Formats: sequence, structure tokens, C-alpha cells
Amino acid sequence: MPNLRVPEDVAALIRGLHPDLKKKVRAALAAIVADPSAGKALKAELAGLRSYRVGRFRVVYRWEAQEVQLVAFGPRSAIYEETWRRVSKGR
Repeated sequence: MPNLRVPEDVAALIRGLHPDLKKKVRAALAAIVADPSAGKALKAELAGLRSYRVGRFRVVYRWEAQEVQLVAFGPRSAIYEETWRRVSKGR
């Protein structure tokens, strides 16, 4: 089973969520670790990333060599732009 790596800023965001939503996010992370291909593959400039739906929120992650790396978490309305900013800044 792959390891899960969560950046500190994303972990802090998840810790601050409402307990019900936090429980759903933790269940989603467990599902992703159990089956990293569970999320939808993203396209174009976000190719190589996957998105997993948690209600109106999305968990964006990268899966490579026995490690699942959480990239971003947020509402569907803004998460892809935020992810693009994070990914392009990291290049």
C-alpha cells in the first residue's frame, strides 16, 4: 500500500474543517491510498494529477512510485486554478 504525503499547509486546512467534512476527507484519503487510481485523471496543464470528489470539494493528488502526494484540497469552484498556481510555482 502506498504512503501518503500531505503538505503542512494542506494538512492545516483539513484540520480546520467542520468535523463532518473532516471525516469525509479522511475517508476519501483512505480510499485514495487503498486505490490510487480511484480519482479522475486531470488533463491539459494538470496532466499527471488526479482529482477525487468529496461532495462539492476536490482532493487533488499525484501518484508515483508507492507514494500518494496530496497537492491541494478545496471547493470545486476554485481548486483547479489553485492547483495550477501550486504546480507552476513548484516547477
